[in-house]
Amino acid sequence: MEQLVARWAHIRQLPDGGSNPLPATNETPQRMWGFLMGDNKLYYVYVLYSQRYDKIYIGYTSNLEARLASHNELSKKGWTVRYRPWRLVYKEKYSNKKDAMQREKELKSHRGRDFIRSLI
Repeated sequence: MEQLVARWAHIRQLPDGGSNPLPATNETPQRMWGFLMGDNKLYYVYVLYSQRYDKIYIGYTSNLEARLASHNELSKKGWTVRYRPWRLVYKEKYSNKKDAMQREKELKSHRGRDFIRSLI
């Protein structure tokens, strides 16, 4: 871990003010620092169901509780407002946003919606 911190520490310490390419990685310094400091976010892919209208909503978020409140109470506009109340019928947890977004896309496919309908 010390090597990784040292690897990123030099980025803002250029004496000549010139540019400094990032180390070879897909992570930005901010994301790596968050990871090292334990600020990992968990992402949730979730499925809501409106029994009254027989509608399904699929999304992802890093704060599931707040997002559910937004769908059911807080938001005054948007697609989900018309079909309240929403009930959480399915969720999956992911350690990064990319995987959560990919899974959300899979669930929105025909095959994914068939899977969700089988749960309801």
